[in-house]
Amino acid sequence: MIDPTIRWFAAALLMAAAGANAGPERTADDLARDARDHTSEVVSFIGVKPGMVVVDMFAGSGYYSELMGNIVGPTGKVYLYNNGGYAGFAAKPLAARVESGRMQNVVVLTKEVPDIDIPPDSVDLVFMSMSYHDLYFEDEGFSVDPKVFFAELNAMLKKGGTLAIIDHVAAPNTGSSAAQDLHRIDVAFAQKDIESRGFKLVGSLDVLRNTTDDHTKLVFDDAVRGKTDRFIHKYVKQ
Repeated sequence: MIDPTIRWFAAALLMAAAGANAGPERTADDLARDARDHTSEVVSFIGVKPGMVVVDMFAGSGYYSELMGNIVGPTGKVYLYNNGGYAGFAAKPLAARVESGRMQNVVVLTKEVPDIDIPPDSVDLVFMSMSYHDLYFEDEGFSVDPKVFFAELNAMLKKGGTLAIIDHVAAPNTGSSAAQDLHRIDVAFAQKDIESRGFKLVGSLDVLRNTTDDHTKLVFDDAVRGKTDRFIHKYVKQ
């Protein structure tokens, strides 16, 4: 087992590159994820900076929200947004993170998509980690209309603002179909869809690509969980 002090110090060095304060009080699970998910490279690539207003969309337990809150600082703000479905799924770990008092410059927001109500033209960056595919997932009690979602997103984002996406890769030419049973999305479909909503792809990062991933497996399958093939795209609002 790695000494917790050594693990914290390694995470602190990773986050320092992006301006974040890892903090010795962060959980062992978060610190392990920092290394596994190349988090410092991700936040650097998507361009989180002091003073920014960021929406961590469908943020779940707020892992990225906490880190981005440390980066944007007291002159910035991070909205940790969940709808009812995400809030219910992540209720226990999110409550633990909030109650820890570690999160700085973060506003927890739980509303349904038509009523997010973030001020128009006020957001510099919208970030979606493993959640874009859920726009095409439907279950009892969970359904998001992509058209309505992107209308909300376009309203809140400044012109020239960034939309950053991380998601699980589906087999080519599967469109949005894998979202329902596998929680994956076809990369080409994602780009075409997002660009049709008023955005332009300006960059990608390959640190989470994994050529050994079986794209036909559910992302929660023990054989691939935590090590799926994931794409990272950065778009700009036109």
